[in-house]
Amino acid sequence: MADGSVFWGQGLGAAGAAVGEVCFNTSITGYQEILTDPSYAGQIITFTFPHIGNVGANAEDLEARKPAARGLILRAPITEPSNWRSAEPLDAWLKKSNLVGLSGLDTRALTIRIRDGGAPNGVIAHAPDGKFDLDNLRKQAAAWPGLEDMDLAKEVTCEKAYEWKEGLWRLGAGGSGLEKSSPSLHVVAIDYGAKLNILRRLVNAGCKVTVVPATVAADEVFKLKPDGVFLSNGPGDPAATGIYAVPVIKAILDKNIPLFGICLGHQLLALALGGKTRKMKLGHRGANQPVKDLQTGKVEITSQNHGFEVLPETLSANAEVTHVSLFDNSNEGLRLKDKPVFSVQYHPEASPGPHDSHYLFKRFTDMIEKHKSSRRAA
Repeated sequence: MADGSVFWGQGLGAAGAAVGEVCFNTSITGYQEILTDPSYAGQIITFTFPHIGNVGANAEDLEARKPAARGLILRAPITEPSNWRSAEPLDAWLKKSNLVGLSGLDTRALTIRIRDGGAPNGVIAHAPDGKFDLDNLRKQAAAWPGLEDMDLAKEVTCEKAYEWKEGLWRLGAGGSGLEKSSPSLHVVAIDYGAKLNILRRLVNAGCKVTVVPATVAADEVFKLKPDGVFLSNGPGDPAATGIYAVPVIKAILDKNIPLFGICLGHQLLALALGGKTRKMKLGHRGANQPVKDLQTGKVEITSQNHGFEVLPETLSANAEVTHVSLFDNSNEGLRLKDKPVFSVQYHPEASPGPHDSHYLFKRFTDMIEKHKSSRRAA
């Protein structure tokens, strides 16, 4: 750790060392989706659930083409996989993915330390010969600047625009196949680190999806003639990414194009509305986060992964808070009163996580249809 403390365990996955912010995730399923969530760029994940690796790994449960996380910390050693979908042991997949891991740590003690003191910077190191230069590792941890002021979206975004056509996986007795839908709406998804299941959800909602890089110019978005624009999740400090993202979002708002943002996209929308964001002490990371929808009064159990929050009191007058966290009352959603625009802080595609928030994709497509109808009527 940056303060010089050392936690010992047994190395697994790739040999080597990686520096990052040490956080924890409370999910009990979906470790492969978590490790490949681009929003975890720059972070070392402590899993609070002890049974990680017991269902192996496969090529279908990836949320990105390669992991963005820096490493993982486990309580128990990885066991032999026991699941019909397993294609290889998790340890073999970690080696192939160049992810460093440790097992045998007291993850409860580490989690309490993070909970009480905030997420520290640290180095995770695996040396098969057992030889470590502890002084050098401490220096690396202390020298790492942390996630504040760090733009990581550029590291995980796509290199060029492409069309995404896959819908949701459907599992059954005959194996797995892709559900199909006939697209009637064209959505441009700005990729700040988009999880693949989000794109699948948009396809199943009836959208033709064109994915564009985080650094896309507003004119390039408009040339695609979208019916709606989606702002994806992603890693890092929204204020740093906002330097190039906010002007584009403002231009989209000026065109009155329906817009839906999640996670980092939610934070970037808030910045475009004149709001501010700040680093949280812990952040929200897990598949069991309660959120209240203030418009319906319903409580959703959500999947979340973020370390920054929107300060609702800084938003413009035409913005309305729609969702709040029942853990700490932090902002979890907003909408505009005078434009077809809304966003949420959590992951409605819910992979991994509950399915309580899937309605938001239909809310988005309904909003687009209503906007198109009103324009035709005008």
